[in-house]
Amino acid sequence: MGGLLNGIMDGIATQAGALPRMTSMNKKIQGSLDDHRNENLRILSKLTAKRKALMQPHEVIDELNKAAEESGSLKIMDGPLARVFSLCQEAIVLAPWVGLALRPRPGLWEYMRINVEEMIVEELTTSEYLSFKECLADENRCNDLYVLELDIEPFNVGFPRMTRPQSIGNGVQFLNRHLSSRLFRDADSMEPLVEFMRVHKYKDQTLLLNESITNVVRLRPALIKAEEYLIKLPNDQPLKDFYSKLQELGLERGWGDTAGRVLEMIHLLLDLLQAPDPDILEKFLARIPIVFSVAIISPHGYFGQSNVLGMPDTGGQVVYILDQVRAMEKEMLKNIKLQGLDIEPQIVVVTRLIPNANGTTCNQRIEQIEGTKHSRILRVPFRNENGILHNWISRFDVYPFLENFVYDVAQELTVELPGKPDFIIGNYTDGNLVASLLCHQLGVTQCNIAHALEKTKYPDSDIYWKKFEEKYHFSCQFTADLIAMNQADFIITSTYQEIAGSEDTVGQYESHVAFSLPGLYRVVNGIDVFDPKFNIVSPGADTIVYFSFTEKDRRLTDLHDKIEKLLYDPEQTAEHIGSLKDRNKPILFSMARLDKVKNISGLVEMFAKNPRLRELVNLVVVAGNIQKEKSKDREEMAEIDKMHNLMKEYELDGDFRWLCAQTDRVLNGELYRYIADSHGAFVQPALYEGFGLTVIEAMTCGLPTFATCHGGPKEIVVSDVSGFHIDPFHPESASKIIVDFFERCTKEKDYWTKLSDGGLERIRTKHAHLTHGECSVSCLSKH
Repeated sequence: MGGLLNGIMDGIATQAGALPRMTSMNKKIQGSLDDHRNENLRILSKLTAKRKALMQPHEVIDELNKAAEESGSLKIMDGPLARVFSLCQEAIVLAPWVGLALRPRPGLWEYMRINVEEMIVEELTTSEYLSFKECLADENRCNDLYVLELDIEPFNVGFPRMTRPQSIGNGVQFLNRHLSSRLFRDADSMEPLVEFMRVHKYKDQTLLLNESITNVVRLRPALIKAEEYLIKLPNDQPLKDFYSKLQELGLERGWGDTAGRVLEMIHLLLDLLQAPDPDILEKFLARIPIVFSVAIISPHGYFGQSNVLGMPDTGGQVVYILDQVRAMEKEMLKNIKLQGLDIEPQIVVVTRLIPNANGTTCNQRIEQIEGTKHSRILRVPFRNENGILHNWISRFDVYPFLENFVYDVAQELTVELPGKPDFIIGNYTDGNLVASLLCHQLGVTQCNIAHALEKTKYPDSDIYWKKFEEKYHFSCQFTADLIAMNQADFIITSTYQEIAGSEDTVGQYESHVAFSLPGLYRVVNGIDVFDPKFNIVSPGADTIVYFSFTEKDRRLTDLHDKIEKLLYDPEQTAEHIGSLKDRNKPILFSMARLDKVKNISGLVEMFAKNPRLRELVNLVVVAGNIQKEKSKDREEMAEIDKMHNLMKEYELDGDFRWLCAQTDRVLNGELYRYIADSHGAFVQPALYEGFGLTVIEAMTCGLPTFATCHGGPKEIVVSDVSGFHIDPFHPESASKIIVDFFERCTKEKDYWTKLSDGGLERIRTKHAHLTHGECSVSCLSKH
């Protein structure tokens, strides 16, 4: 494992104990079955009546509540059996058996099955449960003895791991505490840190310590002499005035740009030598100059700075990366200056070159990133035995091209930088796989950012992978994810939910702990969410583009005519259809890609079926293409058909406006604010959302927000303070929450403002844009 902290960890051999298995629930369940045999039989028989089924948690609870109500056994739903089912994340029905995957806490799992006819309970191992589950896909292969099983756990036995779910996502803090607790284990425990400081260089420039400092014994007196010298100088004395004196003592550049900064870092190291402390260690490691060049990998879609948003496979990830680059460069420049170095940082975003670029810059090899001095996009084409691929292809179809892409990128990247980058950051499945292969080839530290793991977005896509294979190639995708997340030295996530979910939902990474692709392989230990490689760094919106509607002096009023035409022009075009007859009604607004998971069509259907909601608000959505013939995406085509059918079936004209994807971020920012002027609201209805950048954007502009409770937005929005959580799987209750909000706004004139202000405060304290850049660079430095 690469990087400073991991290198030190390797130098002070660690051993972590295994997390003890939780007490089995079998006795509780068996006792409940025995005590209420008839009532439980009536209820559970409703499940086995399905004969063969794979049920999601909300389906299980809904079915049991319905069965209890019909049988008059409502008290059972308050008993032990109901509490067990509340922990159920998945139920497998293969009559007379019902298999259960139970999750008492995030990251902790138990498996069992109930024989409904005999009312007995069997505990299952992970392998046994997956074998049972595989019968759903192919009964002929039940209990197949010749299955490839993957167990990653033994490879991580020697590395420390966390044990408390509350600690998940705070890997750097955990490793700092762990390392500081072992630094004075014996006389040699500080030597790995000193050795790193002694050999650390940037190209041919020696940093921190020169050859005269060979060990801790020589380091301590050198630091004390430097302290005695520096304490006599003014704090703002520049490094050039006393650099030669530092060199005489064995200290090189990298301690600071002024006498005060150098002295601060020397004091931190002296404090560590005297009594290791995790907070001091974290501060000291953050001061060490580590990050000078970074490669960011994002192959799929149209990666560009303008006219790309809303194009196939092109959305929040592009915005995230460009914002990250600007924030990272700013932070790197600041840190390098404060470290007393004269080095220009380099950030290269590597993506695919698309010769037929459809009016974008994606056919340009090099493109400077706006708002930066030292960052650029490097585009490398996909190729195979037939030559260069000229057209866009779906993110699901890129895998046959990635090995050649890695070879070509390795050649061009080392020339462009020049040399090897300090870190490679992968993005999404394809980018993370490319990053894994590049890091292995170049010997560079790897960071992963998933953005969205498709396995969570498409329920049952593992067990029924063959049904999806032609369209999505999930066998490639899930295998690539498994390789990349285990190969990575560290993983940045936006939320805790992304790693380990919540009390009642499974995290994106957690869903890879155990799963099966029948006929291909079975994963019994795929990833450990307690691994300290996981670190949460929440992104924010670009405050140049997204800011509150109340900042009147910054408002882009010149765009209002264009916005009003988009919203109210009666002409039906390829850019907008539908109409809004009552312009006095507030606007309920949504913006996303037009695919199944984003659930825009589900939002339209929910709106269409609620007469009171249609009375209170107009619905405006920005999503995909309006004309099917303009789309190249298979899933989007199906959603386009569904949207047109909903408009006709529910006669939505007059209450609903559909705008095609808008690629101008500046216009989108003012559109959020224009809707806030009318006291409207934003809704994010996704079936699952990894993070939810549009939620951040809307709240930053002052819009009260309704966001899905499945995924990252549950952490962004504080319900009834900065917005509301809605469950897209229960659209009637979701629409009622929205109706209640707008009805209350008509009765309480300050209620809308209260929620708007709450959202702005949430963004200010938890999702500030600059904070994200600082945290990203800090996280890179400490690894």
